[in-house]
Amino acid sequence: MGGPQQVIYLINALRARGHDNTLVCPPDSGIDGVARLAGIRVQNLFCAGDLDLPFAYRLAQFLKDQTPDLVHCHSRRGADVLGGLAAAFADVPAVVSRRVDNTEVRLLATLRYKPFDKIIAISNAIAEVLREHGIEDERIEVIRSAVDADRFAKPPDCEVARQAFGVKDDVFTIAAAGQLIPRKGHRFLLQAIAGLANERRRVRLVIFGEGGLDTELRAQAASLGLGDVVQFAGFRSDLDDFIGCFDLFVHPALTEGLGVATLKAAAAGVPVVGFDAGGLNEAVEHGKTGLLVTPENVAQLKEAITTMIDDDQLRQRMGDAGRERMQKEFSIDTMADQHIALYESVIHGRS
Repeated sequence: MGGPQQVIYLINALRARGHDNTLVCPPDSGIDGVARLAGIRVQNLFCAGDLDLPFAYRLAQFLKDQTPDLVHCHSRRGADVLGGLAAAFADVPAVVSRRVDNTEVRLLATLRYKPFDKIIAISNAIAEVLREHGIEDERIEVIRSAVDADRFAKPPDCEVARQAFGVKDDVFTIAAAGQLIPRKGHRFLLQAIAGLANERRRVRLVIFGEGGLDTELRAQAASLGLGDVVQFAGFRSDLDDFIGCFDLFVHPALTEGLGVATLKAAAAGVPVVGFDAGGLNEAVEHGKTGLLVTPENVAQLKEAITTMIDDDQLRQRMGDAGRERMQKEFSIDTMADQHIALYESVIHGRS
């Protein structure tokens, strides 16, 4: 829930600063329930996707009725295409956030982003993708995702983690979190862990997440003899509560907009190892808050994990540095202030 959580962070921060705003989202969606529990004003409009033209009409009518100063579109599920069209039809300035670094046809990107005054990239890597798609540099603004560092300031109660995931003092315990899909690269992590197990190192890997590769990855783990080493824990909404109980967080994604999971691990004081792909080199400061290696290189991934296992002081130093960096550079306040400055520049530019 990386993207939706960022939206909630932003709306709450805007409200705290006295800015009135309304969340428009489909009924019974995940963000709908979370927003309502947080006391956020919500307007439900059903959207079936990029081709749902009636949604664009309904949104345009809502915007004409409410006359907001600005529209900020987030989801790619209809919002970036139809949301931009609706804002243009209602003559309201609009910006859009892009959170993924995948490529698309240049012409489609031009049409997708034409209605927007600004496109917000959550990393420099995504900004570069936008430039390659032909988006003018002056329309691109980099505002990185935020992490609620205060939530991780208090030491976690690790009893739940010890019981549920076999977190033991004499076993080096690694966490990984993300959808079980090809681009998240779990297959390379399993190969690296198999190499460590063959060296008779006492390690345990807990993989959090769900996805289409669940069965395939479980079969791979079994074929590598990792039945007692790897645990597939599924999706856990309370992962933030105990992520700090792990010795290391590994994120082997092959493409990544930024990697919010790595931000949370760092905020909890857990060093990160991952592939140097997409925006991960902005989330992880190589050599200071973690280690990044060549994508798909299992040998390098195994070596980086081994380095962390063997050097307690390095791990502690990187964990402390990661926590401090999240508090200074990735705070919700910083993210919100950057958005407000952008909003004001767009509104004043239009007027």
